[in-house]
Amino acid sequence: MDGVPRRRAVVVISSHVARGSVGNRASVFALETLGHPVWAVPTVMLPWHPGHGPATRIVPPAADFAAFMRDLEEAPWLGEVAAVLSGYLGEAAQAPAVASLVRRVKAKNPEALYLCDPIIGDIGGLYVPKAVAAAMREDLLPLADIATPNRYELAWLAGEKLETLEALADAALRAAPPAMLVTSAPGSAKNSIANLLLMSGEAYLAEHPAIEDPAKGPGDLTAALLLAWLLRGASPAEALRRTTAAVFEALARTAERGADELMLETDAKSLSRPTATAQMRPVPLPRGA
Repeated sequence: MDGVPRRRAVVVISSHVARGSVGNRASVFALETLGHPVWAVPTVMLPWHPGHGPATRIVPPAADFAAFMRDLEEAPWLGEVAAVLSGYLGEAAQAPAVASLVRRVKAKNPEALYLCDPIIGDIGGLYVPKAVAAAMREDLLPLADIATPNRYELAWLAGEKLETLEALADAALRAAPPAMLVTSAPGSAKNSIANLLLMSGEAYLAEHPAIEDPAKGPGDLTAALLLAWLLRGASPAEALRRTTAAVFEALARTAERGADELMLETDAKSLSRPTATAQMRPVPLPRGA
C-alpha cells in the first residue's frame, strides 16, 4: 500500500564483542548485507569471544534491560519489524523481557517471525548457567516460530542423547517450535557436517566438508542468514541451501587465511552470492510426523 513502509526490519538480541564476528556482530552484518534494517540489542558486552580467553564481561542490570526492551515495545516504529532474532543471553532474568517484546511485535504484526537461537552449549556441555538454558527452554522456545540449536543444544533441551540423524529429526519434531534448523548434524560422507532443516512438513539435509578448528560464529551467522532468506520469500529448501553454502564459504576462506575470526567484511559477497555449494537431499520424516 502506498505510504506504508514495508515490514522488513529485524530486532536482533544477542551478545556484543568489540573484536570479532560473533553474536550481534555477525547477525547484524549478515541481515544488513541482505537488505534488512536491524535494531540491535546487546545482552552482554565482551572485548572478544570467551573462547579466546578470560575478559571483562558487562551485563546490563536486569531492571535496565527490561526498561530498554519496554521502550522498544512502545516505539512508534514497531510496525516496521518483520522478525525478532534472539541469541545469547547475559543472564536468565533477560528472558522475560525478550518474551514480552516478541509478544508485542506479534500483536502489532501477526505475520512476524521469531527465531530463537538457543545458544547454551556445544560438544563439551553447557557453557551458560543452567538457569539461562532453562529460561530459553521455558520462556523463549515456546514462542518461537523457528529455532536453530546445534545438535548438542538440542540434546540438552530434549534431555537425551541424539547420536543419529533419525534421533535428531525425531527430537526436533517433538520440540516446541514448529520449525527447526539443527546445525552440526552428522553428514552422510566421512569428514562432513550438515544442517538439518524441518519446516512446513518437509525435512532437508545440507552438508559440506567439515573444517578443522573453524572460526567462532558460524551458528550466529547461520541463524541470521536463514531468517534473512525466509523473509525474502525463499522456500525452506532454498533458504537452507543458500545459508549452508554461504557459511561454509565464509568459514573456508577464513581458514585459508589463517584468521582466528570470520572476516565478514571481506567476504560480504559470500553471504549473498556464494560460489560454494552444499549437497542437498530430502530427509524422510519420522513415522507419525
